[in-house]
Amino acid sequence: MKGAVVIAALIAFGLDRLTKIVIVHWVGLAAGDVVNIRSPYLVFRMVWNRGINFGFFGSYDGRWALVVLAVVISLILAAWVRNERGSLRPLAVGAIVGGAIGNAVDRIVYGAVVDFINMSCCGVENPSSFNIADVFIFLGVLALVLSSRTSSQPRKPAGL
Repeated sequence: MKGAVVIAALIAFGLDRLTKIVIVHWVGLAAGDVVNIRSPYLVFRMVWNRGINFGFFGSYDGRWALVVLAVVISLILAAWVRNERGSLRPLAVGAIVGGAIGNAVDRIVYGAVVDFINMSCCGVENPSSFNIADVFIFLGVLALVLSSRTSSQPRKPAGL
């Protein structure tokens, strides 16, 4: 299932890059503007994230360390599922790898990750923005967790 990892990673990476190119270069949110799509449910609010999730460690200039970390973790995950057959894990890992590499490319090209999607609901205002790569990473991790729960249950011997 090596192909599944590569295909999922290319889809995640491609969609992430496409949305970021549109937002930064065509919509022009690079200056930190805000576009209300369907406020408060969907707002494009530009954030240049120099840290990790939710901007943690944003004052630490670890750009290249985070790029290397993304590549190393991606290689480890891909190696982990290289012989998986008939499971969701290769697709999940591909989604994580594509998202991680997408954010790493941002760090190389822009010096920070392009976060622009902001969603709030039900009287709770979300102060954080995220991107499509983050969505793929989240969904990939969720799929890994769910697949590990179902595959870790002991199998009953045939005939019982």
